[in-house]
Amino acid sequence: MKTVTGFASATIGNVACGFDVLGFAIKEPGDEVILTLHEESSSESPVSIKTIHGDGGALPRDPKKNTSSFVVLKFLEYLRNHKGIDFQGHIDLELKKNLPLSSGMGSSAASAAAALIAANELLGGPCTKMELVHFAIEGERVACGSAHADNAAPAMLGNFILIRSYNPLDLITIPPPDQLYCTLAHPHIELRTAYARSVLPRSISLKTATEQWGNVGALISGLLTSDYELIGRALVDVIAEPKRATLIPGFYQVKEAALGAGALGCSIAGSGPSIFAFSSSAATAEKAGTAMRNAFLDIDEHLEADIWVSPVCREGARIL
Repeated sequence: MKTVTGFASATIGNVACGFDVLGFAIKEPGDEVILTLHEESSSESPVSIKTIHGDGGALPRDPKKNTSSFVVLKFLEYLRNHKGIDFQGHIDLELKKNLPLSSGMGSSAASAAAALIAANELLGGPCTKMELVHFAIEGERVACGSAHADNAAPAMLGNFILIRSYNPLDLITIPPPDQLYCTLAHPHIELRTAYARSVLPRSISLKTATEQWGNVGALISGLLTSDYELIGRALVDVIAEPKRATLIPGFYQVKEAALGAGALGCSIAGSGPSIFAFSSSAATAEKAGTAMRNAFLDIDEHLEADIWVSPVCREGARIL
């Protein structure tokens, strides 16, 4: 037997104005996937789920329906059809689910990326990370019905990732400014991605689209030039945030608290309910986190929120 453990961290999709085209990874928390290779094959499936920790029994144990095992099955299929590697053994999968479900923290993408980096290592590294991204994206289709890359790509590759095109897939890596810190606040509620997508408008005006394009361009410019003030000015979403804010208790109060503590900007993490803020120092990011937690408690004394402060993760998915 051979055992490999993969890790991939939380990611924030959209990054305010970059709906479905921009995302980044933070250093922690993250999911772990432990794969054990057996030489003997199985008559049912080449991958089986041995156990899942931390999901409260919510995730499917069927390898074709669970994101982490599904992407490994697609990876093995790709090796057989495109690399001439016909896998004959059996893989047991153990998932340590450290990210909360339906949180806006890229939970399914982290599981997929961790499983893929482990599977690739287990079989001798036949694929590059860029090749593995394609399978991670397909895992999102299983998780929420939409194969978007703004969580899956940064979970695998790290940094900020701009998705220029989905067909063909064209990903652009943007290294983060050295002093950019993310504060991530996760209130103890769930918000399913499919529902959060359902509230979005099917069409928008040219005026709204133009405003959003301007913010995306400015945000990319700010990241590339380490212009922290510009990053803050550009962190404005005029499409998704106004519709999704009503799904998160006290969103605007929490946002105001982060900005009042000195954060550069603040918006919804992915589809929510988590909220993220950018700061230009670790101290300010910590201060913003305290203010955000207190704002949730001011709204509801029982609404606890977990807070993480982290620089952007440059490494992406890795072997532990």
